[in-house]
Amino acid sequence: MKLQHLLVILGITLTSTACSNWIYRIDVPQGNFLDQRDVEKLRVGMTKEQVIYVLGNPVVQDSFDDDTWYYVYDMKRGMEKRGKDFQKQMVINFVDDKVTTVEGDFELSEDFNTPLDN
Repeated sequence: MKLQHLLVILGITLTSTACSNWIYRIDVPQGNFLDQRDVEKLRVGMTKEQVIYVLGNPVVQDSFDDDTWYYVYDMKRGMEKRGKDFQKQMVINFVDDKVTTVEGDFELSEDFNTPLDN
């Protein structure tokens, strides 16, 4: 009797784990979602306030170097059929509170090296 009971429990357990792909799992986005159109608004010589206005506050500011800002976006997919996990990042460097370089996973506009008129 105990063996039958154990086999029934084992059968139910194996059957329920086979259905685990049917369970809905949410996507987990973290960080700053940056739109390519917003990144294209960046120009060399922009102030920190202007960058915050265009992109928002950075996710990470270097504690030892206030002139380096990190924008990171990380997407963990709950289910594979919605796509793969990915991460996008961008690093903005400032000198004298003005943008000097931008590096990362985004394309800069052709006008990036043309400063805005102040």
